[in-house]
Amino acid sequence: METSSVAIIIPALNESATISKIVNLVKVYGMPIVIDDGSTDKTAELALNAGATVISHKVNQGYEAALNSGFKKAAEMGFKVILTIDADGQHDPSLIGKFLKEIDTGKDVVLGVRNKYQRVAEKIFALYTQDKFGVRDPLCGMKAYKTHVYETLGHFDSYKSVGTELALFAAKNKKFKIGEIHFIVKDRVGVSRFGTALKGNYRILRAMFYSFVRI
Repeated sequence: METSSVAIIIPALNESATISKIVNLVKVYGMPIVIDDGSTDKTAELALNAGATVISHKVNQGYEAALNSGFKKAAEMGFKVILTIDADGQHDPSLIGKFLKEIDTGKDVVLGVRNKYQRVAEKIFALYTQDKFGVRDPLCGMKAYKTHVYETLGHFDSYKSVGTELALFAAKNKKFKIGEIHFIVKDRVGVSRFGTALKGNYRILRAMFYSFVRI
């Protein structure tokens, strides 16, 4: 896979402790596009200095809105493959090569499968999606898509799906080939941006409900 055809989307909120390192590690695989989602630190400046294309939201719009902005930009720029990775250091950037190799074998979407979940709702959602769609870890933030999958649906997210709508759409659509990469997730650097345990579980269960009625 040519690096010039790959966009690497990195949603970020106050990730100045890790963003430079992440950008420098991923840019050997493609063009890093950092969506600075209303950060109050130097996330945007550091990402730009490290060589990323930066999209800045003046105020925090949320994880899904950040990914929507990144996918829209990547499609407009003509990238053929769009990969997502977290900015907090939990995903090993060296795994990108494995994701892209799967894309090269003909997969339309490649989903990360983590070795552990942080919340009860994640386990419930995973059991549901494995039964209905064959997807073992819908909430993993590291995924790779051929851009035509995004263009077929017309958007990345429409109902605050915690980053799952496009992947589940592809898994349900039999014309798309799905691959998975299992990996060990690292401990994040800094405070989680996902909110309290109660809020996080609510968001996940809400996304699961909407995936049931809309996909």
